Amino acid sequence: MPANKSNAPGKHAALSPSAKRLYGAPALEKGIDVLELLAGMSRGVTQSEIAGLLGRSLQEVYRVVMVLERRGYIQRRPGEDGYFLSNRLHELTHRYPPLRRLLDIAVPIMNAASVETYQALHVAVLDHLDIRVVAQVDSPAPLGFRLRVGTQNPAVATASGRVLIAYQPPPMKAWIYAEIERLMPGSGAANLERRISAIAERGYEMIAGEGLQGIIDVSFPLLDAESCALGVLTMPYLSSAKERVSFEAACRAQFKAADAITHALGGRLVQPAFPLAPIRQKRPPARPL
Repeated sequence: MPANKSNAPGKHAALSPSAKRLYGAPALEKGIDVLELLAGMSRGVTQSEIAGLLGRSLQEVYRVVMVLERRGYIQRRPGEDGYFLSNRLHELTHRYPPLRRLLDIAVPIMNAASVETYQALHVAVLDHLDIRVVAQVDSPAPLGFRLRVGTQNPAVATASGRVLIAYQPPPMKAWIYAEIERLMPGSGAANLERRISAIAERGYEMIAGEGLQGIIDVSFPLLDAESCALGVLTMPYLSSAKERVSFEAACRAQFKAADAITHALGGRLVQPAFPLAPIRQKRPPARPL
């Protein structure tokens, strides 16, 4: 006897955009609409105002507003009818530490990318004026180069660090530049700032032989919704006589991985023009900060 067929999608079935719309949850969408509306309001908003601003009837939003208030996501001040967004969403985001979230997203993507690039990859974050490696995957090749998790280096002296600086919020970047100017008198600081500005324009850093001869460091930022770098994905590319993946193909695969991580973090990367710009020649190392 043939098995009964269900109209529901399979557990792992991928839904097309049109199918996703068909499987919407109207009540949930109304709740999200209310939260997004209140997030942009600087004053309390009554139920009737919420309905009017959302273009819905009072009956449509009444139960949604009641549930959101009962669960603590919106609130009213004593003696007032207007609703405000509470700190509940803020509290939820802080239950999941940003670094843990970054690693949970990045590591599976890095593992797949190491196979595709046939190279080692690592993620680093900014730690004061240094970078710190927080995740690393080995190359599947018999020989490879890797940085240990926990490795710390001056940010200005690494491709990873310069990319991280390039995508910091303005106040943080201003503080870093002030420290650079304090510790690097003369033209060195100005040259470094121009170099970092160029990174922000092209979207990556690439340099040969900065840390070790024979290694080409390629770094892409991992951006959040505010276009700020939470981390950086770096490939210390090591060529071999039996090259399985070309340098350009490896860079494309690395960018695809960085883009996937960034997308999961809520950000967006602009794809650079491939092949990437000519590799910078090694310069005198910057004075450590």
